[in-house]
Amino acid sequence: MLCVSEDKMTPKGVLVWRKIPGLERSERGLSEETEQRKQWRERWDDGGGATAAFACVSMVEKGEKNEFNPTREQFLRHPLALLAIVPRDAALFVAGAIAGAAARTATAPLDRVKLLMQTHGLRVGQGSMKKGIGFIEAMMLIGKEEGIKGYWKGNLPQVIRIIPYSAVQLFAYDAYKKLLRGVNGELSVIGRLAAGACAGMTSTLVTYPLDVLRLRLAVEPGYKTMSEVALNMLRDEGIASFYNGLGPSLLGIAPYIAMNFCIFDLVKNSLPEKFQKRTDLSLATALASATLATLMCYPLDTVRRQMQMKGTPYKTVLDAFPGIVACDGFIGLYSGFVPNILKTLPNSSIRLTTFDTVKVLIEASEKEFRRIMEENRHKQT
Repeated sequence: MLCVSEDKMTPKGVLVWRKIPGLERSERGLSEETEQRKQWRERWDDGGGATAAFACVSMVEKGEKNEFNPTREQFLRHPLALLAIVPRDAALFVAGAIAGAAARTATAPLDRVKLLMQTHGLRVGQGSMKKGIGFIEAMMLIGKEEGIKGYWKGNLPQVIRIIPYSAVQLFAYDAYKKLLRGVNGELSVIGRLAAGACAGMTSTLVTYPLDVLRLRLAVEPGYKTMSEVALNMLRDEGIASFYNGLGPSLLGIAPYIAMNFCIFDLVKNSLPEKFQKRTDLSLATALASATLATLMCYPLDTVRRQMQMKGTPYKTVLDAFPGIVACDGFIGLYSGFVPNILKTLPNSSIRLTTFDTVKVLIEASEKEFRRIMEENRHKQT
């Protein structure tokens, strides 16, 4: 019989049999022999009854190959088990990054339109009579001045940013949930909100300079590359300019991610178990959670964007809110809301649904891997 640890790099205990002359089996006092005792007697007895075997444990060298692991042929027959080889945290990190990059690229034109609408008042100057710009007008303006490529202007820094941003956010949310679980292993609504808020702020802090570069490249004329924008910002405004608007960004992202992730988890967990793994229901749940979170937190996003602009008159959130309302009215806080909602809902839904689907696949692969190992163990013992 072989006893092993699932970790290939830890020592394994091996049960071996040693024959010891003179050690005889005794069955005195047993009225009848059970089937189990019979099997043990057949194993122990060498045929003459004069010699028995004694079990002892020895340690196998660290790093020895685990013979219960699936073979190459088994992996070919059960390819899902291959995913279990990849470290779980690494798989989740990569899943979040890919999902975020794909979703951003697909919705980049809507994001560009939203940014133009949010910053139009500052770009045309205080002397202009027309402070706002409509959705259709912004779409036509980009196509007329820059062509089709203009709709994806600034997408490269956005993709560069969204890969670590999305990966860190989703990965951190799972990590914070584990950290905030109670003694009974359950996570309260407050715990979910706190985990989402912390995950949002963590990812924002890590990637914020890239977000500023993306905005400048997307809305300010004359720039063609991210490095050009970065060098000009360093020369003219200093390194602090890369963190303009960080305060409202953190204030906005914390409740947005907290509500988005919390609503998604709560609604999904309230569904019957047989429906929890369905992709279409995950997508609908993600859409509902993103809609509610966006409605409540959008004004802070507008404030953040105007504070990121070069030459902005707003230094703090307290300056920006009344300044935007005085210039564009209360509706100015929701400038670009239509393209944002058209962009955010599929974007957030794709990310959450993809991430949730990958977690289900990882669990299934680990289960399949353990099943194959158990089969191999039974065959060998």
